[in-house]
Amino acid sequence: MSGPEHEALESGVGGSGAEELAPDTAGAWVRGVDYVAGWREATGAVAALAGALASAGVEGPGVRLRASAGDDGSGVVRLELTVPAARVVAKLASDVAAGFHGNGDVGAYPESR
Repeated sequence: MSGPEHEALESGVGGSGAEELAPDTAGAWVRGVDYVAGWREATGAVAALAGALASAGVEGPGVRLRASAGDDGSGVVRLELTVPAARVVAKLASDVAAGFHGNGDVGAYPESR
């Protein structure tokens, strides 16, 4: 990947190469499955998640995001955190969840947007 639109993906979040396009399971490539579309969708989600985490102060070498595709071609986002970064993310998630408990307005996350 190259160009300014992919800078964030190359600097610790994301990456490029066949390993990101390979099916997310131990399965082999299946003819007719559009792995690239799922991977592209996942790269957009990686960029959005990286931006949100950075806005919350969670960024740097302790955070790694990677886009890939599942064996059915659906997009998959992998998040790897160091222990300190995981603790920060856990605290942020707990704080957000606590804010929703008062009004019950949690809702379900959509499968895709």
